[in-house]
Amino acid sequence: MSIEPQPTSLDQRQGGSATVNGAAVVQAAAARTLGNDAGQLAAAYAWCAKIARSHYENFTIASWLMPRAMRRHVHAIYAYARIADDFADEERSIARLDQWQHELELAYAGAPRHPVMVALADTARRYDIPQEPFVDLLKAFRSDVQFRGFDTTADLLSYTRYSANPVGRLVLYLFGFRDVERQRLSDLICTGLQLANFWQDVAIDLAKGRIYFPRRDMEQYRVTAKDLRQGKVTADFIGLMRHEILRAREMLLAGAALSTLVGRDLRRDVLIFAGGGLTILRAIEHARYDVFRARPKLTRLDYVKLGWHALGGRIQL
Repeated sequence: MSIEPQPTSLDQRQGGSATVNGAAVVQAAAARTLGNDAGQLAAAYAWCAKIARSHYENFTIASWLMPRAMRRHVHAIYAYARIADDFADEERSIARLDQWQHELELAYAGAPRHPVMVALADTARRYDIPQEPFVDLLKAFRSDVQFRGFDTTADLLSYTRYSANPVGRLVLYLFGFRDVERQRLSDLICTGLQLANFWQDVAIDLAKGRIYFPRRDMEQYRVTAKDLRQGKVTADFIGLMRHEILRAREMLLAGAALSTLVGRDLRRDVLIFAGGGLTILRAIEHARYDVFRARPKLTRLDYVKLGWHALGGRIQL
């Protein structure tokens, strides 16, 4: 999908770059820009919804449990990240990501050009969302382009700070939460869920030349990159997986406390995401840690259970 500037009937003023916390700029400028053409704004949101629905595998039961009025704003955020993620897999990736950040800056300056940015600017204005989490996601995508692996757990968690945590914080902004404690708990869920995805996708990432295990952890458990490429589920590999799964599980369980600090609508999503991560980890264990021959994944029954537990205000352990 191209992000070349799209011809629109919007005012094409070339505003300067907004500051990282430039939601106030959006509120003043984007309101003037977007308010003149409600039809175009609706079309921009429809574009975002189409992108989201075309990647339905990423929209679990949590998306339809979210209040209907909130979904289009979630679609705008998802479309922004989806396009950036696609760029990270293309040639000239860094240049395209730089251009996408420029489009973001224009949106925050009140002059969005791409349809996704038209919707995103409106969402940011309505919910006073700072620019920082959107910029952080781009930092992670740039790291993906220049992937070098991680020496330590701290290095890995530094990556998830940008690749995973901004998503949860953006959702908190949509529901009006801006405090440090809720953000801390959200970060635990988002990082824990991403770690669960990493350990679920070891074989897939290997095929892309990526190893997410910290090198020091691999050394501690005497697992080499060659061992991983051979796909052997040895006692050493099982030890490594148990170590990584324990960390992810502890994060998800600790972060689930967020469900007690939010309203019912968001509580269900919190429980689904935390419970989904825990279910992935359990699937890996049930597969006896063999993530090479078949990808452990959630079944339809798992999704039903996640939704049922969430509707009852409980997490699926």
